[in-house]
Amino acid sequence: MVILLLTFMQAEIKAQTEIEFHPNLLDREIIRINGDQNELKELMISEKGTSPSMPGKFYSVSPKALSSAVKFIYIGRVKTCRAGGCTIDSDPPNSAESEYFDYFILYNSTCNIQLVRIYNYQATHGQEVSAKSWLKQFIGYGGATELHAGKNIDAISGATISVNAITLDIEYRTELLKQTLKY
Repeated sequence: MVILLLTFMQAEIKAQTEIEFHPNLLDREIIRINGDQNELKELMISEKGTSPSMPGKFYSVSPKALSSAVKFIYIGRVKTCRAGGCTIDSDPPNSAESEYFDYFILYNSTCNIQLVRIYNYQATHGQEVSAKSWLKQFIGYGGATELHAGKNIDAISGATISVNAITLDIEYRTELLKQTLKY
């Protein structure tokens, strides 16, 4: 009985830590922007060097209509920290001190951001980064400039680590996509 309970608890913990690579919010946003449901095909993009966050996946969008605005998608997880518990650079992603949130980026055909949404915020602090009004400042970003919280990206008091983590990840993922597609 104890073994069965431990096995169930272990499976439950693993299920909570896996990224949902096809959230319902993603479908709704693609339909809202493209006007129709589209098929996603995973892009094989190899990461060079170290990633500022945990791994994610890129997808190309196979449009049903030729005028689709969303052409590429990134879905991934960003590591953040418990209040007073860690720094973004020092703790390993699976550390007891780290927390995370899952998000996606929608890109157009020239790898400029169309939309950023956080769909699974599993951290105890910093959830202000989930606000649509804050995330919309990334729309149009195409990697031509560096992103810096407090300079060209609004800082949020009480969400410093989350702001820096998602800002670094968006910059990194955009550059990675552009390099892979040779834009």
